[in-house]
Amino acid sequence: MTDAQGPAPEERDELEGLYGATEAVVREIRKALAENHPEAVGELVRPFHAADLADLFEQLNTEERAMLVSLVGTDVDPEFFSYLDYAVREDVIDDLDTEQLATVVQELDTDDAIDLIEDLDAEDQAELLQAIPAEDRALYEDALRYPEDSAARLMNREVATVPSFWSVGQTIDYMRSDAELPSTFYDIYIIDPSHRPIGALPVSRLLRTDRPVPVSEIMSTDLKIIPATMDQEDVAFLFRQYGLASAPVVDDSDRLIGVITVDDVVDVIEEEHEEDILKLGGVSEDDLYHAVVGTTLARFPWLLLNLATAFIAANVIGLFDASIEKVVALAVLMPIVASMGGNAGTQTLTIAVRALAVKELTPANALRIIFKEVFVGSINGVVFAILVGLAAWLWFGNPLIGAVIGAAMIINLMVAALAGILIPLTMDKIGADPAVGSSVFVTTITDVVGFFSFLGLATIVLL
Repeated sequence: MTDAQGPAPEERDELEGLYGATEAVVREIRKALAENHPEAVGELVRPFHAADLADLFEQLNTEERAMLVSLVGTDVDPEFFSYLDYAVREDVIDDLDTEQLATVVQELDTDDAIDLIEDLDAEDQAELLQAIPAEDRALYEDALRYPEDSAARLMNREVATVPSFWSVGQTIDYMRSDAELPSTFYDIYIIDPSHRPIGALPVSRLLRTDRPVPVSEIMSTDLKIIPATMDQEDVAFLFRQYGLASAPVVDDSDRLIGVITVDDVVDVIEEEHEEDILKLGGVSEDDLYHAVVGTTLARFPWLLLNLATAFIAANVIGLFDASIEKVVALAVLMPIVASMGGNAGTQTLTIAVRALAVKELTPANALRIIFKEVFVGSINGVVFAILVGLAAWLWFGNPLIGAVIGAAMIINLMVAALAGILIPLTMDKIGADPAVGSSVFVTTITDVVGFFSFLGLATIVLL
């Protein structure tokens, strides 16, 4: 699923004529909606690409979306539903009756149709499936049996297949016939009598080969065959690792049941990337288009957790309240140590989470990466210790204060680097998502260590 957000304002001039939902066009459409001119709206919307139409809906308010749906109905490219943000899509679907939605679903590719159906609640889902012809309904119900983020939910069930004993000529004639084939495909899969994939034939190679040649002689047998239950993140890794354009999906009996293409994987990569970024920030999902109450409730748990960890850091400061009262400079300087540690830890954490996601950080090289990050943290700690120490000395006229904050800086940046790499590694080891909550834990550790080392050393040295 691709959430169409539209280009940044400074990019739109360069995209004039290429990008449909420009600010000027959106203004015209909103004006036509406000003045209830359906002909003008239709004239403006008709040339839109499905992605541009999704952009348009996302820029309108709820009332305007309802008006636009009533005007265009299902008389648009159904693919537009696959580009819509999930929250906006819910609004649009609410404005369609079951028959209209069933029409949309049947015109979508099976992977996009499943993506739409699975987001409905159980009652609406059952009602929609009953409105779909039995043959298509069986396909959707079968797909819904698999886990939500599995290859079976991602794949397209329309696949171009031929038997191994066919020739190139027979295959080309078959492609030109009225046989039911996918609207777009990259490879033709060669299957055995049990419908198991044994090879793949790129369409480009097929068209460059003489008609009498058997397809078995020119097919590629080095297939990356994907189990239906494989997680979509692992599917994306395979496509990225081996530069795949498409890959066959098989069931438990190794029978070919679908195909995943690179356009589907691009959506997965975008989705997983967005998910990790949001989780690092303590946000469960993209709530840009959600209602205020829903957004507030979604963000509250992580803010509550952050409050709890803040009290831990505050308790550490409370241990040294007498020292702070005697040396006011400590209260001025201690946020510097914690802030630097938090930033350094976040840098390491971001690199670690990304490396785990693309399988570049593994048990085989983890120890080497840990030592490297700690070494980097130590070097940065020494450099910034010198800078901050000199600044503190000049500021307060006391070299001991400079020495204390310098030593605390070295300790905290080393610990920050260690926490930034070990926390996501540990979470990955226990089967948890490394992106979830890692930043909160890293920040807590760097705050606690930063305050404790700075105030503890200050108490020993200065008092």
